[in-house]
Amino acid sequence: MNIYDFLQLLGGFILSVGYIPQIIQLHKTKSCADISLKTYLFLTLGMLMMEIYAINLTLSGSGQMFLITNSIALIFTLYISILIIKYKGRNDND
Repeated sequence: MNIYDFLQLLGGFILSVGYIPQIIQLHKTKSCADISLKTYLFLTLGMLMMEIYAINLTLSGSGQMFLITNSIALIFTLYISILIIKYKGRNDND
C-alpha cells in the first residue's frame, strides 16, 4: 500500500463515517420530515456510477481502496434512502 492508497482509504473512510449520524438519527426519531429523498437518491445513483468505475479500476490492477470505501458509502446512501422511504409520511405521534 502506497501513500495514495492510504490517503484514499482514510479519506473514503472519513466520508463514509459521515453518513452514520444521519442513520442513527433516522432510527432514533423514525422521522424524515426534513430530509430530501431526491438528494439521497441522486447520491446513491452517483455512488453506483462510481462503484462501476471502481470495479473497472480494480480489475485493471489499481483502485482497491477506492472500491472498498465507495462500496461502504454506497451501502450507507442506499440504506438512508430506504429508511427515508420507510419513514416517509409518519407523523411524530407514531
